Amino acid sequence: MSRISIHGEWSSRMAFIMAATGSAVGLGNIWKFPYMTGQYGGGAFVITYLLCIAILCLPVMMAEVMLGKRGRSSPINTMRHLAQENNQSKLWRLLGWSGVIAGFLILSYYSVIAGWALAYIPSLASGTFTAVNTMSPTEITGFVDSVFKSLVENPVQLTAWHTGFIFITMLMVAGGVKGGLERAVTFMMPALFILLLVLVGYAISTPNFMQGFNFMFNINFNDLLYPNCTEAVCKFSGEGLLAAMGQAFFSLSLGMGAIMVYGAYLPKDASVSKVTTAVVVADTSVAILAGLIIFPIVFSNGLEPNAGVGLVFKTLPIAFGQMPFGTLFGTLFFVLLVLAALSSSISLIEPAVAWLVETGKFTRASASVVSGIIVWLIGLITVFSFNIWSDVKPLAGLNLFELINYLTSNIMLPLIGLLIAVFVGWLMQKSTIAEELNLSANSIGYHIWYFLLRYVTPLGVGIVFLNAIGVFS
Repeated sequence: MSRISIHGEWSSRMAFIMAATGSAVGLGNIWKFPYMTGQYGGGAFVITYLLCIAILCLPVMMAEVMLGKRGRSSPINTMRHLAQENNQSKLWRLLGWSGVIAGFLILSYYSVIAGWALAYIPSLASGTFTAVNTMSPTEITGFVDSVFKSLVENPVQLTAWHTGFIFITMLMVAGGVKGGLERAVTFMMPALFILLLVLVGYAISTPNFMQGFNFMFNINFNDLLYPNCTEAVCKFSGEGLLAAMGQAFFSLSLGMGAIMVYGAYLPKDASVSKVTTAVVVADTSVAILAGLIIFPIVFSNGLEPNAGVGLVFKTLPIAFGQMPFGTLFGTLFFVLLVLAALSSSISLIEPAVAWLVETGKFTRASASVVSGIIVWLIGLITVFSFNIWSDVKPLAGLNLFELINYLTSNIMLPLIGLLIAVFVGWLMQKSTIAEELNLSANSIGYHIWYFLLRYVTPLGVGIVFLNAIGVFS
């Protein structure tokens, strides 16, 4: 069965690789991966993350791209078409809806964090943080905290930056597959990698580069398996394992509908396995490079790697304020952060835009505006969770931002990935799968992928998830 995307196609396989890499490479790699690595002890988190990428996520990503390539439409209509084609329940279209909803929720807070990065660009460029050179350690901490708090505790200012980021995203998406998405990533991805390499070069020159390197790659599983451990109480927990798995799904944009809809625009003759592997390698490389940039700078300036969500925004400006050419490198770093965020945000909103266009009631421009307004409104929940609603903690002591972040990254994405593995591995026809993958059903690579998708991924995701929610405690 041959379908044609009404939205157009990528001009080449390389265009898809750049777009999908742009979707995957974002705040998850440059903001979230380093702070979670610091929070869960370094090397043990990194190696667990890499294993999750290779064993759990790569098979799911191939499956998600293949679903999009077969369905040639938004995730919602793709799952509706494929459920019908394979004589399965209509309820499978809810899998498409789940991805779109997850993408909306993630983009709603993603945009707010990206707004922080936008706000820091003029601050770094104007030399605001060079003032730390004349301060004592206590004064420096208070100064940087005050800068960060003045941003996040001001709902008007935070809303303005959030609005600006969503507006830029809508403009890019409204341009279409080739005129908007492809043109944007063709510029942003090379620029992002050049900036990364420049900053890695600087990190290598810092006095504590090897300490940062060793922190990332020396493996001690105690901090991963026994988080929040005190001398009195050290209790095993699956929290760190779930965090590593959730980060792996988050950093590759799996379960958000983004990879599925990008797969819908993939040229028919493209090899799903080759382009997917290229995306995974590029995305994982960026996460590792981000860590190699941040941790040497952190250690070289006597900062704490486990600073949490504020690692990038509350510790790095201190380092950039003290280092030679810090104004330049600090500005470049936050420009890099914004470019990475934009390359992901356009993919997160695209599934909803594609579906609205497919209803026949919206042009691409109007669909982009409607989707952007909805995301903007949901994003106000995150904006207010840092200020006027900061005391609202509806579950497990988490504020509204933390709750949305936890539910999407650690629950929705792994479970959606699990359902993708079940649908492709157990319900789709093998001949259809082999055709779309452009692989022989008798090849060794096909059998390895099929085994991982059918057995290892569901079992691995299921065990880690059930352990983390306390089923085995």
